[in-house]
Amino acid sequence: KILNPLGEDTSIMRTTVLPSMLETLTRNYNYRNQDVRLYEVARVYLPGGDDGLAVENKVLSMGAYGSDMDFYALKGCVEAILKDLRAEDVHFEVPSVPNPSYHPGRVADVYAGDRRIGVLGQVHPLVAQNYDVDAELYCAELSFPALYANKGADPQYVPLPKFPAVTRDIAVVCDEAVTVGQLEAAIRKGARGLLKEVELFDIYRGANIPEGKKSVAFSLTLRADDRSLTAEEADADVKSILETLEQDCGAVLR
Repeated sequence: KILNPLGEDTSIMRTTVLPSMLETLTRNYNYRNQDVRLYEVARVYLPGGDDGLAVENKVLSMGAYGSDMDFYALKGCVEAILKDLRAEDVHFEVPSVPNPSYHPGRVADVYAGDRRIGVLGQVHPLVAQNYDVDAELYCAELSFPALYANKGADPQYVPLPKFPAVTRDIAVVCDEAVTVGQLEAAIRKGARGLLKEVELFDIYRGANIPEGKKSVAFSLTLRADDRSLTAEEADADVKSILETLEQDCGAVLR
C-alpha cells in the first residue's frame, strides 16, 4: 500500500499500479543495485462495470532511479514509446488535479491530442520515505487502451534526405512558470516549414539569470527537402521562432 505525504491512504491510489512498481524499486534499492530501469504491464480495477463488477484496465508502468535518471530522462523514455507508436500531437501538461503520489513540481500528465495517456514524474519524497528509500524515484503510468487508441498509421517508406541539415542552438530566458512543453510548442508554431527536430539540452538558473527566471536551451535542426538551405533562410526561420517565443511565452533570447 502507498501512502500520501500526510500518511493517509487515498482513493486515487487504489486504482494505480504504482505500489507494485515501488515495491520492486525498493527491493532493488535494498539489494544495492545502483542504476535501475524497469517496466511492468499490469491491470488496475476500477468501479463501474456491468453487474457491479470492476472494470479492468491494462497499464504500462515504468520505474527508475540512478545517476543518469531525472524527470527529463523519464520524459524522453515516454516520448520514445509514443514516437514508435506514431502518436500525434503528444504534449505534457501540469496535472489539473494534484496527485499526492508525485512531487508537485516534477510531474506531468501525458496527452496525445485531447486524450490523456497517463502520468509521469518523480515520486513524492515523503512517499519514497514510506518505503525507506532516500533516493529519487521516477515512475510513469501509461494506459494501454489509450496508447493503442492513439497509434498512428503504419509507417511509409521515406527516402533518406538528399540535402544536409542546418543546426542552430538557441537559449531563451523565461519565467519559472513557463514549461518546456510550452516553449517547444511555440518553437514549432513559429517555424516556417524547415524545422525537423527540437531537442532540449540545458536548463540553467544562477549567475546572470534574474530571480524567478530560468534559461532554457534548445538545439534546432532545419532542412529543406528539395535544396540546400542558405544561412539566410535558416536565420529567417530562427528569427520567426524567437518572435513567437516572445509573443506566446514571454521568452527572450539570452
